[in-house]
Amino acid sequence: MANSHTPRIGILGGGQLGKMLCQAGADWHLPIHILEENHSFPAANYATVFHRGNFRSKADVLEFGRKMDIVTIEIEHIDTAALHQLVAEGVKVYPQPEIIDLIKDKGLQKQFYADEGIATSDFSRFANAAEVRDAHAAGTLSLPFVQKARTGGYDGQGVAVIREAAELTDKLLDCPCVVEDLVDIAKELAVIVTRTPSGNISVFPTVEMEFHPTANLVEFLICPAAIGSDTDVRAARLAMEVAEKMGIVGLLAVELFLTPTGEILVNEVAPRPHNSGHHTIEACMTSQYEQHLRAIMDLPLGPTDLVRPGAMINLLGAEGHNGPAVYAGWANLLAIPEVYPHLYGKAETRPFRKMGHVTALGDTIAMARERATRAKEAVQIITR
Repeated sequence: MANSHTPRIGILGGGQLGKMLCQAGADWHLPIHILEENHSFPAANYATVFHRGNFRSKADVLEFGRKMDIVTIEIEHIDTAALHQLVAEGVKVYPQPEIIDLIKDKGLQKQFYADEGIATSDFSRFANAAEVRDAHAAGTLSLPFVQKARTGGYDGQGVAVIREAAELTDKLLDCPCVVEDLVDIAKELAVIVTRTPSGNISVFPTVEMEFHPTANLVEFLICPAAIGSDTDVRAARLAMEVAEKMGIVGLLAVELFLTPTGEILVNEVAPRPHNSGHHTIEACMTSQYEQHLRAIMDLPLGPTDLVRPGAMINLLGAEGHNGPAVYAGWANLLAIPEVYPHLYGKAETRPFRKMGHVTALGDTIAMARERATRAKEAVQIITR
């Protein structure tokens, strides 16, 4: 096995998060291995060693993991039975398999908050759409509400917002689900927490998120969030409370709702690097990717101070375009000062697909946001 400074790190999943973990690891010449289906995935050409396989296959995960000192993830939807077995065989797996099991099932995740006294919206769990309709007909479930598939949802998929009775017929998801009260939201916030096996913990500055009105994924991210210092402190404390009560090792992205009355509620969490932390590469003293690697190797955590105010946009595939990606207006984007684009290397575009992101920095949030807006308008991801 590798020495203590350079453990063999295996990442399950080869998407953009895996790519950026590989890029962070390259600065320390860490041997990072990726398990993914084929070389078309963003991380494939950035890994020290690429392993062809399926992270949903127990056999593939076991074969891959047994060659590693530490196994981590860039996606939750994996075969955790294999991870439990790897732990039993002495392989370090972070985040721990039981925490992945908890988080990837939104029903278990919400119940965890209720059991631990962590502030979250009221919820109920249902087996299918018929049960949801029956509860509404019986008067035990009132409109409006948000329905979330218990498993498999990502980037706005697996979520239905039900505002009117007519939508109960054609808009409900027919699967095991969580139904939550539709919260009156003043702002959507996120805090990324990092925790080591030794229990050391750190938080990144709170960010404010603005969502695309139809795609239901982050369109704009602002750091620092435009909130008072008291709200900022409470958000950080709540995020740390979640991480400590879970006992997670690695990164935990905690998405929060701030209500008009100042209450802060946990929406949901992700046990890995997250879209709400992309800006940390340029805007913070330590990136979320380096911090995750520090955590899983039980090294001292890096400082998370904000270097410059930042705003981030996701580069999404343009509506009406499916096929080989073309980045129209690239030179115009690069003409904007303090703008840092990251393309994920996905060959095919489709409407609202995450193809990259851009972080813009400035002396003030207003300046950073203006530059990010210009960047968003400068480039379009289309097909020929």
